[in-house]
Amino acid sequence: MAAVFLVTLYEYSPLFYITVVFVCFLVTSGLVLGWFGLGVPVILRNSEEAESSTRVLKKRMRQVKNPFGLEIPHPATASVTKGITLTPDCLEDCILTCYWGCSVQKLHEALQKHVYCFRIKTPQALEDALYSEYLYRQQYFIKKNDKEEKYCQLPEDAQVVDFGPVPRSRYPLIALLTLADEEDREIYDIISMVAVIHIPDESYRLSCRILYQYLLLAQGQYHDLKQLFMSANSTAPSPSDESPGERSTDRSLLEKAGLAEDEPELHEENSKDCVVCQNGTVNWVLLPCRHACLCDGCIKYFQQCPMCRQFVQESFPLCSKKEQDEDDSTHI
Repeated sequence: MAAVFLVTLYEYSPLFYITVVFVCFLVTSGLVLGWFGLGVPVILRNSEEAESSTRVLKKRMRQVKNPFGLEIPHPATASVTKGITLTPDCLEDCILTCYWGCSVQKLHEALQKHVYCFRIKTPQALEDALYSEYLYRQQYFIKKNDKEEKYCQLPEDAQVVDFGPVPRSRYPLIALLTLADEEDREIYDIISMVAVIHIPDESYRLSCRILYQYLLLAQGQYHDLKQLFMSANSTAPSPSDESPGERSTDRSLLEKAGLAEDEPELHEENSKDCVVCQNGTVNWVLLPCRHACLCDGCIKYFQQCPMCRQFVQESFPLCSKKEQDEDDSTHI
């Protein structure tokens, strides 16, 4: 009887088929939303559900000691004609090798050879990979924990006043730091560091700075060091120390050279506290925006960076809970 009724209803009501499809659609949508946890608005969920749904992926980190350090103590006085002063700070005896006018293509080919062919752990290994595609080379022996300034300059007979217009085929200066002793190369995972340094000249007057830093590992990888946008106090000069004209000029020159990175729209406050709760110590770095602005308690509540609103794909701590406890006990 029911079957006869349905057949009759289908024959005399063309909307029956549409109604069945619509009901199936509603049921399927409800199942999908319920499966992914979107059936209940976030504001109606309890704290445990909200915490579990907003937890971002914690990036697996491995602590590696970097034996190399390099700074430019007087960037304002550096130039191609006057030279540059470098201050290495190494944990072991090292060799500082400076290559003036190094080929851009040959340098990146050398980094790829470190991955696939041979390890660049000595200055000679890098020279073999560069095929002498540089203008001048200087070398210094750096003693352990020695912070003496090293002066690098092109010889007068080189007659180089600039390296041409942008885009350039040569980097002004490449600084290579390698471990001097063979035994130290077996201890450290990081066996060398390559720093690409821009030096102002007559055609390109962007202020002196380190453009890139590459850490070369004994296993055959290399990592490009990236700057973190910290919300804590720092002894390094902040962008606010420069005049607005210098910042705009440097920014435009970087954009022309294709070296400019996205800067955060908001200026971080000079505080060591979390930007959300203003109580905990900043300990977490958010990726890919690289903002370090959250404490251990607030990191689990955010899927978007509170500084720039970019979605967080991964995060990692600056120090472990054990290291924090040891640091607190030392201060006490």
